[in-house]
Amino acid sequence: MVTVTTLSDAFWAVSAYVAFTLAIYHYFSLWISKDSKMVNLYQKSRGYQVVFSSLLGALPGCGGAIIVTTQFVSGNVGFGAIVAVLTSTMGDAAFLLLASKPDTGLLVVSTGIVVGCLSGWAVNAIHSDHFLRPISKNNREDNQTCQSSFRQHSNFEKKAINLQGTFWKWLIIPATVVALLGSFQVDINHLLTLPPNTMEWLGATLIVMSMLLWSLTKEIKDYRSTVSEDTKPITSHPLQKAAQDTNFVTAWVILAFMCFELLTTMGNIDLASTFSGWGVWMPLVGLAVGILPGCGPQILITSLYISGTVPLSTQLANAISNDGDALFPAIALAPKAALVATFYSAIPALLIGYGYYFIFE
Repeated sequence: MVTVTTLSDAFWAVSAYVAFTLAIYHYFSLWISKDSKMVNLYQKSRGYQVVFSSLLGALPGCGGAIIVTTQFVSGNVGFGAIVAVLTSTMGDAAFLLLASKPDTGLLVVSTGIVVGCLSGWAVNAIHSDHFLRPISKNNREDNQTCQSSFRQHSNFEKKAINLQGTFWKWLIIPATVVALLGSFQVDINHLLTLPPNTMEWLGATLIVMSMLLWSLTKEIKDYRSTVSEDTKPITSHPLQKAAQDTNFVTAWVILAFMCFELLTTMGNIDLASTFSGWGVWMPLVGLAVGILPGCGPQILITSLYISGTVPLSTQLANAISNDGDALFPAIALAPKAALVATFYSAIPALLIGYGYYFIFE
């Protein structure tokens, strides 16, 4: 029953909120993509570049950070912009934190924006815009390199992707309603006069179904494909994009929740007490995981924070130091710049993480 309860909690308390948040985000992204004035404005000034790059990085997911990375390689923005965006971005972990703890999520995202701006301006004062920019290539070659990981889906996979979108199209509203009622401690089984544990079994069944659909399109062959979100054609429907991202986040949440429950229930280990004994090392743990490329490890840290296993200082250090999936194209297109920018983003992560730890924890 532990497994059923854990899977049910992952679906009703996490996946439902994440899917709803992602749907809004992808519909909003579809709307703003019709006008590129905002994107063009940030290229006109070094100061504007840093501000807009921080804002783009703060957008949940890795799209904004990838845009700035490719713009840096193309020569449209300076090195300060790429430091700003890698500092402010939180990747897909932002969806999870905003959906589960919106007040804390807004605090962490806002902190990332401020720190990203300060870091970018500081780097602009030290380095020129062309610092560590790779030898110029034409934009077509850059775009081909950035998209080299994109995999053409077979007809079977396209049908599976459509099924994922249909799955969440019909479930997103009722699942969100159930999630909201659960957040207010309403017993759905009692409210609907259902047998005990009915909603728990339903949630576990639905999350298994969503993972099975996702497994038909997710190809895992190396580290990058494991920890990165799925590639999605630009023409995909917003609900299809939301479904793929939701399933990716859910998979890592299940991993974190199951490990947590198995260790605490079967291993009789209190992870919160165990990590609390680490004390001063916890912000460093968040920073170390944040340096790893990809969104998967960062979702694990956020899941542990949501479950109360790690403190906010760990979450803050991780959020500021992590670069999400944007680090992959950065490494491919400008490896030296990516390495130095990651180092620069680790400095404020260390300061903010330990600053919060010593002042509030």
